[in-house]
Amino acid sequence: MTTPEYGSLRSDDDQWDIISGVGYTALLVAGWRALHAASPEPLVRDEYAKHFISASADPYLTGLLVNPGTSEGETAFPRLYGVQTRYFDDFFGSAGDAGIRQAVIVAAGLDSRAYRLDWPAETTVFEIDLPKVLEFKARVLAEQGVQPTARRVEVAADLRADWPAALLAAGFDPQRSSAWSLEGLLPYLTGETQEALFTRISELCAPGSRVAAGALGSRLDHAQLEALESTHPGVNMSGHVNFSTLTYDDTTDPATWLAAHGWTVEPVRSTLDLQAGYGMTPLDVDIRIDSFMHSEYIAAAR
Repeated sequence: MTTPEYGSLRSDDDQWDIISGVGYTALLVAGWRALHAASPEPLVRDEYAKHFISASADPYLTGLLVNPGTSEGETAFPRLYGVQTRYFDDFFGSAGDAGIRQAVIVAAGLDSRAYRLDWPAETTVFEIDLPKVLEFKARVLAEQGVQPTARRVEVAADLRADWPAALLAAGFDPQRSSAWSLEGLLPYLTGETQEALFTRISELCAPGSRVAAGALGSRLDHAQLEALESTHPGVNMSGHVNFSTLTYDDTTDPATWLAAHGWTVEPVRSTLDLQAGYGMTPLDVDIRIDSFMHSEYIAAAR
């Protein structure tokens, strides 16, 4: 396999697989989840993440799993992405407890929740992403003999195109309540595309539906991101991909948009807020990272 081109610029119709461009970011985050799963007392255990790394044969990430590093800087991102993973796990757990039986994972990447969460009976999990990304995930987990714990439905679609038509064709019922996750997605979309995404989601959501959005670094601008890439261990991935060329500065404020369009929005939380809620005491490096990454986690109900 080849490594993705470092510093490649976005275009309105760019495409990717799991080892190039935006797709590689999903592979990197899977690597951090794998490291978190192997750490002492992890918040979540994504035992499937390591299989994606092995199947990719990416030298940087496979090497990272063998020699993960132990300094505060080296362990920060696996720990903080463990916090993020737990947040969205809990979101879907709460939605299931409320009787919601349709889950939609937008830009699913290497999200393994359809396989590792304890979904209520008769739950359907729709995963939206580009075909090559979905194919890679399904193949790797099939080779491991892993079966979904809910009815899993792939929706091969580009979020910049008419993805609602593909979702409806796959069996999504807009007359029933649903739960949607937008994890780590928004910075990779223009502000215009973000607004279109929220508009389409709202049009598909029956009363009782829920949505969660956000990520570590969800409000990070390009200048801050470039500084982070140049100074923090692991973020520039030894030249594999440049986040600042894959993301956009013109963003929509999800909490403000949702509140203005009939959603009841919970208080916005940061990574530090989530850590406190999980009984964790943030390390100094966590506080420093949060001070310039401006992470936001947002949940809303209709």
